[in-house]
Amino acid sequence: MSIFGSDKLKGKRIAIVATDGFEQSELDEPKKYLEGEGAETHVISLKSGAIKGWDGPAKDWGSKVDVDKVITEARVADYDALVLPGGQMNPDVLRTDQDVVSFVGEFMRSGKVVAAICHGPWPLIETGLVLGRRMTSWPSLKTDLSNAGALWEDSEVVVDKGLITSRKPQDIPAFNKKIVEEVLEGRHEARS
Repeated sequence: MSIFGSDKLKGKRIAIVATDGFEQSELDEPKKYLEGEGAETHVISLKSGAIKGWDGPAKDWGSKVDVDKVITEARVADYDALVLPGGQMNPDVLRTDQDVVSFVGEFMRSGKVVAAICHGPWPLIETGLVLGRRMTSWPSLKTDLSNAGALWEDSEVVVDKGLITSRKPQDIPAFNKKIVEEVLEGRHEARS
């Protein structure tokens, strides 16, 4: 890839589902990277307008990000991949919203790429579809994922048939590269 980006993902659309309290770098950096590879990204949230990030290193609120669609308007058929940023507040709220859980579950069953980082796997647990899947996360989710039947490992990035997971902001470069690779590979086997 040149410093000017590429068109590897031209024509691909990627949903980024988040709400207030997302880890700033875990939304901003994948969004910028995927757009640099030619993808169109849509930030999808519980409300219209903008959502505010949490800047972990600063231990304070971060910047706002514009919302492209509310979750009730989003359709899995319109996207090639789903990204779930972490942060502690963001996925904790998302996992309690039935529209989000339904959207994430439909993505998981579709065979399309699903990528979650840090605390981002929390909504995946709520779908009931992580049983037997190799995954990683922020260490505090190890027990939650294991109790849901996932096979947790402490690795920078774990890929299991189109399901991509990473642990923390320092893993973002590897996380981003795997998203591109998996989207280029195409559909994976549908999950039940």
